[in-house]
Amino acid sequence: MLSYVMAGYRYFVCPVEFNNDSNRFTVDCEPSELFQLQDYGLPAVLQSITGWTTVKLYPFQIHSIALSSFASIMGPFGGFFASGFKRAFKIKDFANTIPGHGGIMDRFDCQYLMATFVNVYIASFIRGPNPSKVIQQLLALRPDQQLHIFNSLKAHLTEKGLLRALEEAA
Repeated sequence: MLSYVMAGYRYFVCPVEFNNDSNRFTVDCEPSELFQLQDYGLPAVLQSITGWTTVKLYPFQIHSIALSSFASIMGPFGGFFASGFKRAFKIKDFANTIPGHGGIMDRFDCQYLMATFVNVYIASFIRGPNPSKVIQQLLALRPDQQLHIFNSLKAHLTEKGLLRALEEAA
């Protein structure tokens, strides 16, 4: 509920920048789609229980539910994996940084599993394709490779009828 309230304030969803002219921090952006309210239809089971057909949520809240579900169900298995790993090598702790508690990895073994999952989740479901990154990668290629990609893309667009429409408009 707190995240729902906080998402209504740009200070929490936009980057905060320091303005040297006014000597103040400013927040000025159009929040991404993740932070704009949307209507979601409820499944029939929930409709019968609540009496609601739709709910207004921020899309990031749905992602939060997925991440927190994974954290509560699968997160503890990071500790089991670490214990199995230590048993396989017949060691008690990964290090002796914290006497009696092992090293940093012994304290944060669940976090490594979660960090990996969060990275994969963000790359798969939240961060969409980015044309500027594709252009950067294309510019890193040799000129003959760039020309090959250009010709392939030109042939594809011509086949789809998009290139002719653009040439006629020009």
